[in-house]
Amino acid sequence: MLHFNSDYMETAHPAILRRFAEIASEQFSGYGLDRCSASAAEKIAALCGKPDAVVKFLCGGTQTNAVVIDALLRGYEGVIAAESGHIATHEAGAIEGRGHKVLTLPENEGRLNAEQIRAYMESFLRDENRDHVVQPKMVYISNPTESGTIYKKAELAEIRRVCDAYGLYLYVDGARLGYGLTAAGNDVTLKDLASFCDVFYIGGTKVGAMCGEAVVIPDPALLPRFFTHIKRSGALLAKGWVLGAQFDTLFTDDLYFKIARHANEMAALLKEGFREKGFRFYIDSPTNQQFLIVSAAERERFDEITTYGYWCPYDEDHTVIRFAASWATREEDVKELLRLI
Repeated sequence: MLHFNSDYMETAHPAILRRFAEIASEQFSGYGLDRCSASAAEKIAALCGKPDAVVKFLCGGTQTNAVVIDALLRGYEGVIAAESGHIATHEAGAIEGRGHKVLTLPENEGRLNAEQIRAYMESFLRDENRDHVVQPKMVYISNPTESGTIYKKAELAEIRRVCDAYGLYLYVDGARLGYGLTAAGNDVTLKDLASFCDVFYIGGTKVGAMCGEAVVIPDPALLPRFFTHIKRSGALLAKGWVLGAQFDTLFTDDLYFKIARHANEMAALLKEGFREKGFRFYIDSPTNQQFLIVSAAERERFDEITTYGYWCPYDEDHTVIRFAASWATREEDVKELLRLI
């Protein structure tokens, strides 16, 4: 059986496992106040062009989204997101559970655009009853999106301008950020994200780490008590060096970008093979996720030879399924899957 149902099926990249073995008997300060975390934070801040940026490590994406959004918003404030956004679909109400409504807008291949946000805010401001409803205060986007698409630099710049015009925070979920930054056609860098975003995070769980996400706050004055908020939210890992060591390893010798690029290359090989065999694509993704439109018979055949992710119904006779490549995807497995179809 060949496995393509997600990009975090493997424990961790071998370099991370070697790092764990090297430091297994060492002793560290707790709560992320260790030398591994400090080294990782310094490397990430430097790549972002913000040496004074606050960089903190949390365990998972849903946890990170809930903590960051709650830290920035007051109880009566909500967050604008695409209707397919992760916080609106696959986080079991984690954001609403902390008292912040997710205000959804229609998506365009997973993306929001600046004019949508502007129109929403103008409508909100024209509403004479606006003091009785949830106040929009943040824009949440994912890069890559849930659909594997990416934002271009010009799009982010325009969204930033709209956020500035209406006093909104801009927060980017980077659960799969490595795949976006190394995608064909991408023109966004970590420095750009640090320039446009109030907060963003660099995903590790889905890009080679055992677990972990690196939250980047370019302006330390924005959240001066973020450490305390993490603790209060029950999200502070006592053995923080377990996260720090992973990111320190990922951001040594460009490992993070190398393994993300490999996953994209394997996904591109899948994409080319699927296209040659006449499959239709639900969306044109340049990243490690590829979405096929398949019939019931085709899906039954796939079930015999591979695992994949169910995505959504397409019509009465077809379903959308997802194939995801990872740092560990082997070219021979991709070719074998294509041979078996």
